[in-house]
Amino acid sequence: MKNVNVITATCYLSMLFLGASISLVGAAARNIGLSAEQIGFLVAAQNVGFMASVFTTGTLSDSRNKARLLMVGSMILALGLLTFYATGVFWINLIVIALVGVGTATYEGVTDPLLVDIHSERASAHINVNHFFVNLGSALITFYLIFLQADWRRSAVQAGLAVLVLAVLYGLMQVETKRQSATRYVDRLRAVLQDRHVLVLAAATVTCVGVELGSMGILTTFLMELRGFTQVTSKAALVVFLLGMALGRLLVGLLLRKGSLTRAAVVLFGLSVPTFFALYFVPMGGLIYPVIGLGGLTLSALYPLVLALAGALHPEAAGSAMAVLKLSGGVGGFLMPALMSLATRAASLQAAMAVYPLACVAGLALMLGFAASGGRRASRWAE
Repeated sequence: MKNVNVITATCYLSMLFLGASISLVGAAARNIGLSAEQIGFLVAAQNVGFMASVFTTGTLSDSRNKARLLMVGSMILALGLLTFYATGVFWINLIVIALVGVGTATYEGVTDPLLVDIHSERASAHINVNHFFVNLGSALITFYLIFLQADWRRSAVQAGLAVLVLAVLYGLMQVETKRQSATRYVDRLRAVLQDRHVLVLAAATVTCVGVELGSMGILTTFLMELRGFTQVTSKAALVVFLLGMALGRLLVGLLLRKGSLTRAAVVLFGLSVPTFFALYFVPMGGLIYPVIGLGGLTLSALYPLVLALAGALHPEAAGSAMAVLKLSGGVGGFLMPALMSLATRAASLQAAMAVYPLACVAGLALMLGFAASGGRRASRWAE
């Protein structure tokens, strides 16, 4: 199977299930009966698995058959989804959710370079659309669980079976494997890691992905425990957050002009600071819904934008450059929920929510520094 449209659609569908998988803990947390501390540790374990896989698969995608990598990742993800909370033993579920992280990291690490290979003239647009499907998948599983309060396990099993179908599709694909460039792998990776602009983008990725995944994991619990929401209304709020992210990624993908990637990232980080402070620290009653949507909108395109900027800095090793940022995303997805869990234990859930607006401030400072030094260099990348 070599059809470009079929390969593209399969990549998008994979990211749909990636979104559903990373939102599973947050969407089903109250149905399972998880505490805020347990949610934090489950999300952190998921991202340990993610970090163990995303860098490896991303760098391998420069020289290995991408379809075969995605087939293996699909099988691992399916195993995790089919067995998540099949038992109530918490430590076993920590291992299972780590497998989910490994599988989703394969999609994260390989689909973007695959799309760059087959759509080289419109790479950034396809990266944005690819990550739009992550948000769509997250919103769909949350919306689905609103109507399946007693059957959340069924949704996980159905997703696992669908991912097995994706594994079969990837097994049938015939994707050209690029020849290794004359520069050795270690030399290419060293050049990426020694670029301080890439390191700044990696640190910014820690903040934006940490806020995104941390908020997705804790939002329903925060709203129920501190704002008086029910299970249904808290899940509806999570859907609003995810749809805000999806809408933002579509708008940025359609409206962003060549050379404006850095400026767009600075604007979105700047808007996120007051938005997340208001969301987590200003009681607003029903008016919180627009703020939740705005929070998703401000985070929306930050991750695909910094990925595109990394590709701009090192077009000859785009897979490796993106892999560094995706590993950083795993660090953020582990670090922010873990800090939130520890702060909840030490103080309170309300005090712990300060982690997220402070991370937005740090991300804004990093992108302002990047704009002053590396933004012009990155703007040469053709979308």
